[in-house]
Amino acid sequence: MMDMSQNQLTGKVPKSLSNCKMLQVLDLSNNQMKQTFPTWLGTLPRLQVLLLHFNMFHGEIGSPRSPSEFPLLSIINLSHNAFTGALPVNYIQFWNAMKVVRTGIEPYIETYVYISFSHSKYPYRDLYHYYNPMTLTNKGAEREYKEVLNCFTAIDLSSNKFTGQVPESLGSLKALQLLDLSNNDLTGPIPPSLGNLTQLESLDLSQNKLWGVIPEQLAAQLNFLSFFNVSHNHLSGPIPQGPQFRTFDYNSYIGNSGLCGFPVSKNCGTPQSPPDDNEDGSEEEKFPSGFDWLFILVGLGSGLVVGFVMGDISMDRHPWLIRGIVQKFGLTEETENA
Repeated sequence: MMDMSQNQLTGKVPKSLSNCKMLQVLDLSNNQMKQTFPTWLGTLPRLQVLLLHFNMFHGEIGSPRSPSEFPLLSIINLSHNAFTGALPVNYIQFWNAMKVVRTGIEPYIETYVYISFSHSKYPYRDLYHYYNPMTLTNKGAEREYKEVLNCFTAIDLSSNKFTGQVPESLGSLKALQLLDLSNNDLTGPIPPSLGNLTQLESLDLSQNKLWGVIPEQLAAQLNFLSFFNVSHNHLSGPIPQGPQFRTFDYNSYIGNSGLCGFPVSKNCGTPQSPPDDNEDGSEEEKFPSGFDWLFILVGLGSGLVVGFVMGDISMDRHPWLIRGIVQKFGLTEETENA
């Protein structure tokens, strides 16, 4: 493993690292490195953990040159940079190590040399026979992992400038335990395929521009979910209910005025049925309308007596008809008597 985090490194990631074929963990976080995504890192055959967060990486991530890139990648943190464009869907489909749920065999990353430049201001190296500790934002809080498990999988792409939709293909990463896409410019609906991430413990989609409903699949299938945040989006509809979702409070949903149901204060209510056509109405509603009114008014306006009304209607037998015409069209008594 190589840890050069929390320094003042500038420039680009040196391509000479491509010769480190046994490298499993690369931590360049908390520096001032400025370049586009170093795609050549995908050629490192044993790389499992890639930490580039809190730098000045920018631009679109693009596509891999080969489907064999990043074959063992299980943790990637690109948060707090300036990446743009769509989420790296072309990489996601090849992150095969995140698709298989591990059984816990060989739990720790097999590393015997730990090269650390972390917090360094001087050109010296510390060699340790120790497993690499790292900090990840899990369940809304920063946590330090003293021993990184091979079976732990995480994607953190938060606090960038990603646009477009959350890709359906994320649902194929069934071993994923942490997914953080918060604080971007993502739009569109939450894909129901995220319900396939049955190992997921932390899901943060907050501070985007997502719209639509929260898929029922999330409440029904994410039985290990202990942190969930979709606040400050444009979501609407009822909040799905389930064993895990009942544990999330109002803060998980704040900033979505269209959401209703527990735990927000807005009730979903029941849809109103259309009014019954047979309900009793006023006398005015009982009068002929549409086509019938046309003939009646033509007769009144021209001084003609037109008795074109369906059925047996006589003025003596139906005085309410005359009253209704007078009331509806503001005719005077003189007009009525005429």
